[in-house]
Amino acid sequence: MNEDLVLCGANAYEQKYYFNERFSVLPDSIKDELKIMCVLFTEDIGGIITLEYDEEGNLEFKVVCDEEDILFDEIGCGLKIKQYQREKQELLSALELFYRTVILGKEE
Repeated sequence: MNEDLVLCGANAYEQKYYFNERFSVLPDSIKDELKIMCVLFTEDIGGIITLEYDEEGNLEFKVVCDEEDILFDEIGCGLKIKQYQREKQELLSALELFYRTVILGKEE
C-alpha cells in the first residue's frame, strides 16, 4: 500500500504552511500561488488542508478539522475546493503532469 505524497498544506490551528522540499524545482511563482491558495483556504474555512498526489499522480485536496472546531465551515469547504478546481484547473493539471513525468518518470 503506497502512501500519498503531500505537495503542500496549511494548518489553521497552528497558523503554519508546509511545502514539500522534494518539489523545490517548481518555479517560485507556482510555489507562491500554492501558498496563497492553502493559507486563504484555512483563513476562510478553517481546519487543515493538504494537496496530495495519489499513486497515479492525481492531485487531491484533503481537509481535516478538529471535532470540537465549531467555526469550521463544512459547506464552504466543499464549495471552496470546487472553486479552486475550476479556477486553478490549468495549474492543477500542470502539477499533475509534472509529478507524473518528473517524479514518477512516466511519459504522457
